Amino acid sequence: MTVPHPAAIEDDAIERPSKTQLKKVSHELQDLGEALVALPDTRLATLEIPERLRDAVLEYKRTRTHEGKRRQMQYVGKLMRAVDVAPIRQAVDDMRLGRARDALALHESERWRAELIADDEAATRFLARHPQCDAQQLRALVRSARKDAALVAEKRSGRAFRDLFQFVKQQHGS
Repeated sequence: MTVPHPAAIEDDAIERPSKTQLKKVSHELQDLGEALVALPDTRLATLEIPERLRDAVLEYKRTRTHEGKRRQMQYVGKLMRAVDVAPIRQAVDDMRLGRARDALALHESERWRAELIADDEAATRFLARHPQCDAQQLRALVRSARKDAALVAEKRSGRAFRDLFQFVKQQHGS
C-alpha cells in the first residue's frame, strides 16, 4: 500500500471546493431556477437551453401541488448544474430590467400628468419635449382633468384624469 505524499494531499484539498462553497453555488442555482420558471413561455421558447431543462420547467408550471412543485424545482436545479447558466442569467436580467424600465416610464407619465394639472406652463414644456403631440387634444384633456379635480378634490380618478394619463403615456412612449 502506498501512502500519498503530504504535498499531494494539500494540492487535492486546494482544488476541491469546500462544502460551504458547494452549498452557495447550489442555492444560487436554485434561485436562478426559480427565476427561470417565472419567465413567460414565449421567452422560455426562445432561450437556448437543453430540451430536458425546458421540459422540466414546463412541467413545473403545470404542477399544482406544493410538494410536487418542490420536487420539480429540485429536478430543475439538478439539470441546471450541467448547463451553461449565462444565457439563463441574461434572460432573467433582461426581464427584470424591462420591468424596471416599464415602471420608470409609468412613474414619469404620472409625474407629467400631475404637473400638467397643476401648472399652466407644463403643457408648453410637454409640447416642447414631444413636438409630434396633438397640442389641442392635450390642452382639452388637461382642462377636463382640472375640471374633474375641482369638482371632487380627494377623488382624482375621474375619466378625464385617466384619459390624460393614457395620452401622456402614449406620447411619452413614442
